[in-house]
This record gives sequence, structure tokens and C-alpha cells, in this order.
Amino acid sequence: MYKAMVELQVALPPAMIHPAIFKFPTLLAVFYTTYIPYISQQKMSGLRVLLVGASIAGPTAAYWFAKAGASVTVIERFPHLRTNGQSIDIRGVGVTVMRRMPGMELAVRSKLVPVQGITVIGPNGKPIGTIIPTGNPDQQSLISEYEILRGDLSRILYDLSIKDHPSNVRYIFGETISTITQQSPGGSVMVEFANGHIPPTEFDLVVAADGATSRTRALALGCSVRDYMQPVNAWAAFFTVLEKDSSDLLDGSSLGQVYTAVGGRFVAIAPRTATQSVDPDNNKRSNRVTLMGIYPRSSPTLMTSFREAVAGGETRNKKFIAEQFRGAGWKTDLVIDGMLDPSRCSEFYAAEMVQLKPPTLYKGRVVLVGDAGYASGPTGMGTSLAMAGAYILAGEVMSHWNKNENDRLDKGLKAYEERMRRIVDKMARIPPLIPGVLAPFTAWGLWLRNAVFRLVCWSKGALDVVRRVSSRATAFQALPVRGKEGNDVEVFPEYDFGQGDENN
Repeated sequence: MYKAMVELQVALPPAMIHPAIFKFPTLLAVFYTTYIPYISQQKMSGLRVLLVGASIAGPTAAYWFAKAGASVTVIERFPHLRTNGQSIDIRGVGVTVMRRMPGMELAVRSKLVPVQGITVIGPNGKPIGTIIPTGNPDQQSLISEYEILRGDLSRILYDLSIKDHPSNVRYIFGETISTITQQSPGGSVMVEFANGHIPPTEFDLVVAADGATSRTRALALGCSVRDYMQPVNAWAAFFTVLEKDSSDLLDGSSLGQVYTAVGGRFVAIAPRTATQSVDPDNNKRSNRVTLMGIYPRSSPTLMTSFREAVAGGETRNKKFIAEQFRGAGWKTDLVIDGMLDPSRCSEFYAAEMVQLKPPTLYKGRVVLVGDAGYASGPTGMGTSLAMAGAYILAGEVMSHWNKNENDRLDKGLKAYEERMRRIVDKMARIPPLIPGVLAPFTAWGLWLRNAVFRLVCWSKGALDVVRRVSSRATAFQALPVRGKEGNDVEVFPEYDFGQGDENN
């Protein structure tokens, strides 16, 4: 009992202990068995984390920080959780992280986009060939086994973070940061908020998870939101088109269709999920559409008009896109008509494709994760990098935080950056001819691309080679590799968030 008395005095601040408690062994035993484990857990963590952004990286980081015992606040500038967005893939390290979150893989599978394959359409409007999934989630082809709408994935991660750790995580919507002040070198930061939903609050760590145009990154690094962006001379627009005259753009098919036209114009039409393909008010189907403009790297000025259109708002942006795609052939005019009709078009979003390469992933007590730190452009690995980065950030910070050293947070952030740099260097590397091969700019380039694709689709041997190559290119670290790290083997870490120790 004497040991319990000592531990209680150490664990609780003096103001919380009434001297009389030590005169009653039964009462002391209750305090010892209930509060000592709680206080020990808080001492083990004691970390106050602010996450900015509630899309993919933010809720993933919230889950893992809270699992380790940190007190987590997540703010999102939108007034509610965004449940719209385009299809995204979970690949490689993203699959690994997903499988370490109990219940997540099952939830993701229940919301998968039902794309059985993608048919490439030629200039005459007839199919050239079809790409299908491998059927093996650990050896994925160009079509992911885990294709899901961004909004559905965001909701799954949000639900997991608050369901598993309700006392450690809180979400505040409709809020943004106005100022970040470093209290002292190596100390906490004071954050002031723009909309008054939270009073000025001190945090040990601020995590920027607010996308490639992160305002949090700009505040922390003292730069503009476009600094450190590397354009790839391409843009993409995503939206949903409601059917007209009882016929959707794919005539009910679960095969997506892709068409390209001279001038780097790319059109992709895909079905919605089973729960979202029918409008309950009028029993009409809808299709998800992706339009891309892909320009030669040698002509960076071609992106200027798109940037000006984006700055002018949605109406001007749609007008610009319509001017670019009208008359391009196949079903493009039907797509443009749907996009310009407010009663049929929803969830419109357009943005430039960029890669982000800042000089550092953290400064002081502000750290970058996901697109805010390493947007991957047209590689298709952005979602997986966001999930992996959130997991590694929480793991490294908590591993070092629990060592009780003076510079423990600095060491954790440094370890996070070192690990993520190696992973990003591999996963965010743009393959040769990408994204140009998706939509060649010249008639000759388009003919050659279609001829090669036709040969591949009709030659089983060639198709097997392409599947193996694409699988290797997109499956980096689908499962953790165990063994000694070296130049050729990147060991994806595994953390014990209960103890803060890392086991590779």
C-alpha cells in the first residue's frame, strides 16, 4: 500500500490530492486501481496535436495519434465532412496501413466502385481493347483492386477515428487557422483561429494535412501556397452527370470508357457505385466523368489559361473546359452538355496536377503530411502516400515522445522525414511517358499510342508483360518487408502504439 501511496502522489498534482485520502486504505485502493492506469497513460502520451484538414491524411493521422494516447483536435475549413469527390486508389503502403486498422478493409470493400475494367475507345468511336483488374490486391495492375470514391474513404476514416477513440479525438468544422506562433525554440505553438469556434490554444504539434495548396504550410514556412510546387503541365476536372432521356452515358455498363483526342484531351466516363448510381428523387442514373488537359513539358505557358479560369470561379472554369473539348469527337459533346447544365452536373472540381517538393517536411512544431508535404501528381499514389505518411508520422513521434528526452519531438519529426523521403522518392517518381501517354498531343503520337495498345490487348504474351510491369510499378510495399534495410530494400515500419516501441 505504501507503494501505491507514493505512485499516487507522483502521478497526481498536489492540488488534486486531499491529505485525508491516505487515511482510508479502501478509498486509496479505488484511486490506485482506477486513476493510476489513466494517469500513467496520459503521462506516456500527454501530447496535444492539432490536425488541419479532414480528408484522408487528417483522419488517418487522428486515428493513430489517438490510438497512442494523444489528445487530438481536427479542424476542417468546410462546414461538414466532404463526402463527394472522384475515384481514388489504395495501393502499396496504403494497403498495408489499411490492414493495420481493424475493420477498415471490410468497410472499404463495401464501398468499392464497381468497375470491372476500362475500355479504350479509338478515334472512330469503336473499342480498341479493355484493361481488367488482376484480381490480386497485392499485385495490382493499372486498375486498382481498391478503387473507392474519395468521400467514401474520408467517411470511413472519420468514423474509425471517432469510433475507436471517442475521448481522444474531436472534429471542428468550418474553422481555419489565422496565426501560428512558436512560443520558444523547441517549445509548443500558440494557434489562433479565424472563425472563433475555438479560442486561441496551445499545442505541442500542428499537422498540416490541408492539401497541395496548404495555407498551414504557407504560414509555417513563410511562403506562398504555390511555392515548392512543380507543375507537370496537366490539369484535371471531375464531376458527375445525371442521365438524360433515360439513358446514362455508359448505357448501364460497369466497364469504364476512356477516349483521347489530339491536343492532349482525355475523357474518362465511369459508373457510380451501386448506392449512388441512382438519384432517389427521380430514379435517374448518373456517371462520374474525368476530363484532363495534358500538355508538352516544353510548353509551360499552355497552363496559364487554365490557371486564370480556375481563379475566375466555377462558371468561368466550365466555360474554358467546354471551349477546349467541344467537337473533340466520340461522346465529348454529350459530356460537355451535361457539365454545363446545372440541373445535371454536380460535385464539380478542377485543379492543376502538381508535385510538391518542399525543402523540409517540418519547421519547429509544424509538420506536413499527405499532399501538403508530398503531392505526387499523376502517379496515382497520392492517397496511399497520405495514409502511409500519417501512420509513420504518428508512429515516429510517439516512439520518441515516450523516451522522455528533452529533444524527443525533434527526433521524432526528423525520423519521420527521413523515412518518408525514402518512400516518396520511390512512390512519387513519375514513370517515363506519363502523363503524356494518356493523351498524346499530336495526331502521330495518338496513332502510335493506340497501335501499341491494340497490339498489347490482342497479344496475350504482351499483355502479361504489361500486367507484370504495371503491377511492380504500383505495388511498392503492398505488405511490410521484413529484414535489414538497405539500398534495395525499404522496410515499412510497424509500431506498437500501446508502448511506443517500433518493431521492424
